[in-house]
Amino acid sequence: MRAYFDKLLSTSEQKKQLPLIFPLLISLFAGAIFSFALAPYYWWWLAILSPALLYASLRHRSAKQAFVLGWAYGFGLWFVGAFWLFTSIHTYGDTNAILSVLMIAIMALVMGLFSALQAWAYRRFFPETPLTFAPLWVFSEWAKTWVFTGFPWLFAGYAFTERFLDSYAPLFGVFGVSFVVITLACALVEVLNRRVFWVVPSAVLLLGAWGAAQLHFVEQKATKPLSVSLIQGNIPQDLKWLTEYQAKTLMIYVNLSRTEWGRDLIVWPESSIPMFQSDIEPFLKAMQTQAEKTDTAWVTGIPYWDLKESKQTGYPMYYNSIMASGSEAEGLYKKQRLVPFGEYIPLSGLLSWVLPGVQNDVMLSGFSRGSSEQKPLMIKNHPLASAICYEIAYPNLTRRNASTSDFLVTVSNDAWFTGTAGPWQHLQMVQMRAKENGRWFIRATNTGVTAFIDHTGHIVKQAPTDQEFVLRGELPAMQGQTWYNRFSDWPILGFSLFLLVLGWIYRPRKVDVSFKSRR
Repeated sequence: MRAYFDKLLSTSEQKKQLPLIFPLLISLFAGAIFSFALAPYYWWWLAILSPALLYASLRHRSAKQAFVLGWAYGFGLWFVGAFWLFTSIHTYGDTNAILSVLMIAIMALVMGLFSALQAWAYRRFFPETPLTFAPLWVFSEWAKTWVFTGFPWLFAGYAFTERFLDSYAPLFGVFGVSFVVITLACALVEVLNRRVFWVVPSAVLLLGAWGAAQLHFVEQKATKPLSVSLIQGNIPQDLKWLTEYQAKTLMIYVNLSRTEWGRDLIVWPESSIPMFQSDIEPFLKAMQTQAEKTDTAWVTGIPYWDLKESKQTGYPMYYNSIMASGSEAEGLYKKQRLVPFGEYIPLSGLLSWVLPGVQNDVMLSGFSRGSSEQKPLMIKNHPLASAICYEIAYPNLTRRNASTSDFLVTVSNDAWFTGTAGPWQHLQMVQMRAKENGRWFIRATNTGVTAFIDHTGHIVKQAPTDQEFVLRGELPAMQGQTWYNRFSDWPILGFSLFLLVLGWIYRPRKVDVSFKSRR
């Protein structure tokens, strides 16, 4: 490995470079190993090695070559890192295994373009330094939260959840942690290339992580902790939406909840009620009565058919939602970020003139997107900010919802990905959101991972996966705001832009000449 670095990092412009096939294979390998730095493997050092190999492979490469190397890295990253999609496509989607792998490969090729464009821009416009590579990495991750609605997965910062560098999260969010991780990775390459100066900024970043860990932004409110019970029903995904299984699903949750009435809050997971509220009003009324009688608040995931909006628009308005009911409980949260092709058909509106029936068929048009201006649920005089499943992957969305809350709740159904790394990567994101916002997270899921996560991102209690379970906890309300909750991603994005502007202004003239000579 050291010999590989030595060849890639030679400072002599005249020295013959390795044939492109070698850095191409190394970049593919580097991308493929990255996800093992994340849950459930936690080999955090791979989050340093993986981008370091890409950084070294791009040394003295043309912009076109960098694009190819970045694409190879991105393909490896997404094909391996998101292969948990195979279970939902093949097992539950009843798609041929070969076709399922092909679909994941196509997804990896598309998502790999983020890394390809990042590498191309790095070699086309900026000098070869960690202080341009790391900012471009941050902007690439940030773009994944909004381009084509976003697929914000596999961020470098997640590898250090509950590890030393995560102390930057309350200051600058996951992108701030990613910036530090990538800078350290690139600095390691520079040190191996005998540029020992990079030991100094590396030491500063590590010292900064220690200093950030000494800061405290939030404190516990002087109120009684909230007693909470999370109900994990463990409903098989292939049975969950069958009409003949609906009554049994409800009975499973009702029976698991029998011993929990009298606690402050009972939470059922995403779509634990597999019917619209309009179809099951007597059941909801009975649950509300039981909750009020025992002085308990009840929160559940449920598909919600907004009859008033449907009448106004002329077509059904369906929402994936969380509703609060019972004693001192009220509110309805409608999911804002929907899963493409899982909860809605992208661009279906543009196709309405060709397929007018799309807009009127729930099986085709799917769920509607909830408003960005929604009040938190109110539970026992505590505002409870909500996130449904996939939404937790969006840092700024969670930050907005959390800004006026005492607690955070997320409900999910990861049964689609049972036995894969997907649910564990998902849980790791919840931990980072708790750390960023300084709030306890209540996480109720259908099959796992159900957990209580404290305001520092640590898992306090966790239910076993793939079995019926009731998880109980006592949660303190927190007050105060982290820097990240107050200022969002703008500080780290602004700093990254500042470094790129400096890099553009002070880029070596010979870099420009080298590009002209390659045209």
